[in-house]
This record gives sequence, structure tokens and C-alpha cells, in this order.
Amino acid sequence: MKRMAFAATALVAATALALTGCSSDRGGDTGGGTDEEVTGFDAGSTIGVALPDKTSENWVLAGQLFTDGLEEAGYKADVQYAPASNTVAEQQNQITSMVTNGAKVIIIGAKDGKQLATQVQAAKDAGAYVIAYDRLIENTDALDYYVAFDNFKVGNLQGQALLDGLAERAGHEAPYNVELFSGSPDDANSAVFFDGAMEVLQPAIDDGTLNVVSGQTEIAQTATEGWLAENAQNRMDTLLTGSYGGDVVLDGVLSPNDTLARAILTSAQQAGKGVPVVTGQDSEVESVKSIMEGIQYSTINKDTTLLVEQAIKMVGQLQKGEEAEVNDTESYDNGSKVVPSYLLDPVIVTKENAAEAYANVPSLLEIVESYK
Repeated sequence: MKRMAFAATALVAATALALTGCSSDRGGDTGGGTDEEVTGFDAGSTIGVALPDKTSENWVLAGQLFTDGLEEAGYKADVQYAPASNTVAEQQNQITSMVTNGAKVIIIGAKDGKQLATQVQAAKDAGAYVIAYDRLIENTDALDYYVAFDNFKVGNLQGQALLDGLAERAGHEAPYNVELFSGSPDDANSAVFFDGAMEVLQPAIDDGTLNVVSGQTEIAQTATEGWLAENAQNRMDTLLTGSYGGDVVLDGVLSPNDTLARAILTSAQQAGKGVPVVTGQDSEVESVKSIMEGIQYSTINKDTTLLVEQAIKMVGQLQKGEEAEVNDTESYDNGSKVVPSYLLDPVIVTKENAAEAYANVPSLLEIVESYK
């Protein structure tokens, strides 16, 4: 069974496979890599990078790393962001411009992965390669590669962290009262995170260990439009008002990222519900501080530096006329094809293992050590 990044269910399948090969044009069997054979291009070519917005620290960092890394490798970097306040149309226009300007590879962190198939096809028709970065682009067989952290595993880690945190901090035996949050419905990763978490949490819901007091357990009920903190806080406010009156305790919340985690915690504290166990993702500075202060329970370390480095490495392989290295050819079905993928391993971070987890991230390690 293939993992569909936008489906309600998912199954991890990671098949290690390194693919390399040379050819003179795009056309023919590649044995599991792109749908067409690979041709090289000039070392000084333009590489386009289309990123969704600057609402996350990691997107801001990625833009700078792509600019520096591509230029250091000898390419011309065309890195653009779609404004957070508008529709996906601006990113569509940016990708079209990159194609028109002759970009040989276009790396796309999709603002909405369901609405870029036309632009990806145009890139392929122009002879460019397209790599989906962090977010899968759906419903197109013109997509060449996907590079990301293993987002289903991210969800697994978040679900297990919620269970571990409840056992550690709730101060009473099960059942535990919890609520569930998921990401923006226009981000294909949202369902993958949620499905990964629910693979861990659903058995605990079924056996009565967890009690979702609101009854909202479907992704459509738990979604957070735009990944916006205010939307998460508003929903948490509504849940607390409707389901947690009087002495009803909120023990924990599944949060898919750090921005939403902090908003959820703010809501709970303002409502006088104390500090529930709350998960997160992205290792944002304020959340790392919160974890070290014993407030937010966990986050996920997905080192943006490593992800950008891998994407640039793939560009280099394509430039030489090789297939880009992948380690998964089974898991990510975008609705039109199973996309050859390179998946990196995420790392769960709590107060107890933060120093080890951030040993190679000096800025975060400094924060952790300041609390010792």
C-alpha cells in the first residue's frame, strides 16, 4: 500500500535505493528514478527556488541557505517567496517566470501542492527538472523528485511524545483528556503528519487511554487554515469554552508544529487550564526555550541545513547528467505517480535530550546550555 500524502490513511515504506546513470536526453526507462532519462546542463545555469512564504523560521532560513549554497556551487540562484497574504497565484506566476527565464531545475516548496500541476508540466515541457521540497506536489506525473524529512515518521514521533508526556506529567492515571490539531488543508504534509500521529494515538483512543473530549478526531475537524497561530488559538478557545467547563481537565494536545503549539498553550493558560502536554515541530527558537522552561513538552528537529544540502546535491547530480539519488520509491503517491523521494530522518526533542539533539545546531545548543 502506497502512502498518499493527501489521503486519510498512510503506511510507511522506506526502501533504500541509490540511483545513478547517464544519458543524453530525456526519454526512456530510468529504473525507478524520473520518468524520463536525464541530461546534464551547464554548471553556471539558473536554478529556481519557489518558497511559500516567511511565516515559519525554517522557510526564512531555507531561502538564505538556498541562495548561499547554490551560488557557492556555481549556479545562478533565483529564490522567490510567495507572499503569505495572497493566493497561490503569485507562486504560480513565479514558477512560470523561472521557466521562461531558462531555469534548469526548479525546487518548489509548494504554497498549495494541489494547484501547481500546470506549472510543473510547463517546466518539464521546457526541459527543466522539478524537485518538490518539503511539501509534495500533487496530481502531476511531470514531477521528477521529492526531498523531505519522513513526515509520516514525524507524526509517529509526535503521537508517541504525547503519550509519553501524559504518562510523565499528567499527575494521574489514564484516561487522559486530550484534543487534536492538524495543519493547513492546502498543505499535503498536514494529512501525513496527522495520519502518522493517529497510527500511534488511535489504539489509545480505542482502548480508553485517551479521551478526546470534544469528539473531534477527523482531520477536517482538526485542521488549522494557513498554519496560522490565531486560527489555532481561536479553535482552542472554542474547545475550552464548549468542552472544558468547570473542573474538566485538559491533559494534552496534539499540535503539528511549534507555532500552533505556542498558540494552544496561550489559550489554555488564559483559560486557567494550566500547562497541558503539547507537542510540536520545527525547533523554533521560542519553542526550544519553552521546552527548556518545562512548558511545551516536545518538538521535532528537522535540520533545514541538511534538507537544503540534499536538494542542492540532487541539483548537482542532475547537472552532471546523473539521476538524483533517492532512498524511497514506494511511499509518496501524488495521485498521478509514485514520486522518487529522498527522505531524511526527523528527531524528537524533549528537555531531556535537547543537548544531544542539537549538538550540531550551535544556535539552539547555546539556548539549551543557557538553561543548565
